[in-house]
Amino acid sequence: MYYSLERKGVLEVVMERFEKQRLPRILDIKKMVDRGEVLCKLDITFLEEVFHDTQQYKQFVDEHPEFQKLYARVAHLYDEIAKKALENENKVHAGENPGSSK
Repeated sequence: MYYSLERKGVLEVVMERFEKQRLPRILDIKKMVDRGEVLCKLDITFLEEVFHDTQQYKQFVDEHPEFQKLYARVAHLYDEIAKKALENENKVHAGENPGSSK
């Protein structure tokens, strides 16, 4: 019982952190790359941290189907950001003028 309550408490903290801190920043980064901007080192480090943490939650998500849609959406969003950021970087190196960078 204690383990279950402890796990529930950890889940609540993780979800609150995601909702209030990480998701807004992820969405801001998505808007940046959609405008053609390149990511700064801070943005890349943040996304790497989110990706690493997301991988760590995979087993938990597998055990709790109610979080599978959210997990899949975040993974898809991360993939979209990574692809667009790479495209923007390639444009910069090719001499095109993508959006303004941070």
